Amino acid sequence: MIKNIIDAIVGKKIEGTVVLMKKNVLDFNDFNASVLDRVHELFGQRVSLQLVSAVNYGDSTENGLQAGKLGKPAYLENWISTIAPLIAGESSFKVTFDWDEDIGIPGAFLIRNDHHSEFYLKTLTLEDVPGHGRIHFVCNSWVYPTDKYKKDRFFFSNKTYLPSETPRPLLKYREQELLNLRGDGTGELQEWDRVYDYAYYNDLGNPDQDPKYARPVLGGSTEYPYPRRGRTGRPPTETDPNTESRVKLLMSLNIYVPRDERFGHLKMSDFLAYALKSIVQFLKPELESLFDSTPTEFDSFQDVINLYEGGLKLPDGVLEHIKDNIPAEMLKEIFRSDGEGLLKYPMPQVIKEDRSAWRTDEEFAREMLAGVNPVSIRGLEEFPPTTKLDPKVYGDQTSTIAKEQVEKSIDGLSIEEAIKKNKLFILDHHDAFMPYLRRINSTTTKTYASRTILFLKSDGTLKPVAIELSLPHPEGDKFGAISKVFTPAEQGVEGSFWQLAKAYVAVNDSGYHQLISHWLNTHAAIEPFVIATNRQLSVLHPIHKLLHPHFRDTMNINAFARQILINAGGILELTVFPAKYAMEMSSIVYKDWVFPEQALPADLIKRGIAVKDSSSPHGLRLLIEDYPYAVDGLEIWSAIKTWVEDYCSFYYKTDDMVQKDSELQSWWKELREEGHGDKKDEPWWPKMQKREELVETCTIIIWVASALHAAVNFGQYPYAGYLPNRPTISRRFLPEEGTPEYAELQSNPDKAFLKTITAQLQTLLGVSLIEILSRHSTDEVYLGQRDTPEWTLDAQPLKSFEKFGKKLAEIEDRIISMNNDKQWKNRVGPVKLPYTLLYPTSEGGLTGKGIPNSVSI
Repeated sequence: MIKNIIDAIVGKKIEGTVVLMKKNVLDFNDFNASVLDRVHELFGQRVSLQLVSAVNYGDSTENGLQAGKLGKPAYLENWISTIAPLIAGESSFKVTFDWDEDIGIPGAFLIRNDHHSEFYLKTLTLEDVPGHGRIHFVCNSWVYPTDKYKKDRFFFSNKTYLPSETPRPLLKYREQELLNLRGDGTGELQEWDRVYDYAYYNDLGNPDQDPKYARPVLGGSTEYPYPRRGRTGRPPTETDPNTESRVKLLMSLNIYVPRDERFGHLKMSDFLAYALKSIVQFLKPELESLFDSTPTEFDSFQDVINLYEGGLKLPDGVLEHIKDNIPAEMLKEIFRSDGEGLLKYPMPQVIKEDRSAWRTDEEFAREMLAGVNPVSIRGLEEFPPTTKLDPKVYGDQTSTIAKEQVEKSIDGLSIEEAIKKNKLFILDHHDAFMPYLRRINSTTTKTYASRTILFLKSDGTLKPVAIELSLPHPEGDKFGAISKVFTPAEQGVEGSFWQLAKAYVAVNDSGYHQLISHWLNTHAAIEPFVIATNRQLSVLHPIHKLLHPHFRDTMNINAFARQILINAGGILELTVFPAKYAMEMSSIVYKDWVFPEQALPADLIKRGIAVKDSSSPHGLRLLIEDYPYAVDGLEIWSAIKTWVEDYCSFYYKTDDMVQKDSELQSWWKELREEGHGDKKDEPWWPKMQKREELVETCTIIIWVASALHAAVNFGQYPYAGYLPNRPTISRRFLPEEGTPEYAELQSNPDKAFLKTITAQLQTLLGVSLIEILSRHSTDEVYLGQRDTPEWTLDAQPLKSFEKFGKKLAEIEDRIISMNNDKQWKNRVGPVKLPYTLLYPTSEGGLTGKGIPNSVSI
């Protein structure tokens, strides 16, 4: 009774709780921020919040739209006395609003930060809102001081609205927020800018440093088409007005991406992205001088094994230099510094149980189905294998593999019978590399374009039956290819040649995997979706809420990649055989990129690995029944699709609702015309007129960002951490009879093998890189999980999401039982490494399993 009287006299109050992280918690170097924020508090420069009505209009009108009524400012309480813990953590603040009947139900709030420094705003929760109860706002955004912004910052409650269903008082705020995120397309973007915009890949080269670091612009031309990247707005180089200037190497962490796209504090301290920079920047010169005084070769396979068992002893001077220049956390993560001054790596799983099983033909073939690049093998549909290269330019590129070379190994079948029975398969890297081979081989790389034919045995395993290695004709491209064909051999010099032939195939496959399967088809292809979603779909939009978790950290990792990995002279060019032509080649392959074929079922059918069959699970019958990537992949694909179907059906009852959704249509138009603008005229883009097209599109986006990326990324260290299994470079051609190299191949085949593949320094750089790329951070969010439980207020989608999580748990159980079932020989293989790359969950670290929601590393 007394409380009611007091409320009536002083006006009702609404209690709110704000959860945020102060800047000094997240940035150990910025103690000033904490002090200055307190000074600002003392002088009345505080953090204020104003509620925005979802039901009643205020006085202001803009663009013909009236905005929702604003409540009185309320301030965060006890900023000074709320001490953030020293380890990264959240602080909770009370905020008390004066209740105004005219506000009715708040649908958003405006926040002003009059402190010196930014903070990370997680949530606002209002209790006991009259007539409504609890209202929750999910923010998850950096809020900079007000003077950094041209427009106010708004956050919406966790309700979901299609554009046409948005409460009218919130429409202006919904539209204004999207305008803010699009920016005006001008100027260099700063860390507090929240601008999502498009640019070409014109920042990979550095012609000002040296003409040898000039690289073509990727994107915006028919010669070099490419997906778009996030715009930074840096000025052009002095040498070339079409090339954007680069951030200095030591400032790599400062490359612009919208602030909310940056790694969280845990990931940054786990991963410390400039580890990659540090390795190249400080270790490369040191290691080169170290290896100049000793041979640059591994003399035996035991030398390679020693990297994992004993480590590589570094001279004291080198170690001191490393310690001075690389943060202690990084030393711990990468170099396992144990007081012995050793460069030491964890044992890759491929050699954990058996040191030599990787050399078997069965394992060589199995990794095409269950290794780190299980997405390239195809059904062989005609013999001899054909080419798509233009004969006017490249002459006759038809395969020279002869019938009898294959038929001696295919269980008495003729080639025609084997093709008819779907028994022959091919790993064909011929067309991708042949146009570049002459230029690639003018560098220190010496390699071939390869075709590998495989036979499906009755026990479900594959065996390689012929490898063709081809070079461009010495007299010119138009004369076709010069090829050599190798068939399996165990003993003598033929056996050594066969092992080398497999190594050249692995080099081709490593390059194709890293450039195309991994970088182009997941990292680069997804970035335009991240940008378009933020520019065209409001946070209130159901499709924004569906896709947002699948974009986490992608722009950030891609920006780092442009800075230190795929740039001219970067780690990729140093460690993968196409060297300076690597990115240019990936652009040529993008010419064949087709969005609907990124769907797993469409991809399997296109590759001739599966056929439509309504009586089979998922409507597909696999022609290689024991194909772990495809078997597990179809389960995951189907689970994602069911979840997306359930979700979209809740918001879109009819196709008409899809057609009339203005934001959705703008999103899809911009994606085609801007994000993947070099493909805008392709006839295969979904028209986005039916709910079914929306479901398929969202399923493809989620599949590529989560499962496909996991399948081609997290197996890198388990399989390729031991470089002889997946060498990335070859440095000499096959030896000719009568040469010293041929004699060495006869007398010491292991040494000849190691002299042919990746050298010692490149091995160390390459293995360091893939160890980082194969690790999960401790704060990773996996498929079927969300970092915010209250991401929507709608009960039905939450229930469907829970169902999705349960389905994924069932898939995990199934993967374990199949891996334990001896009949599935390709799931574990001679190396005794179970296939877990599509096992949905994982703990942090180097686990070889787990599907993060997004392309986050």
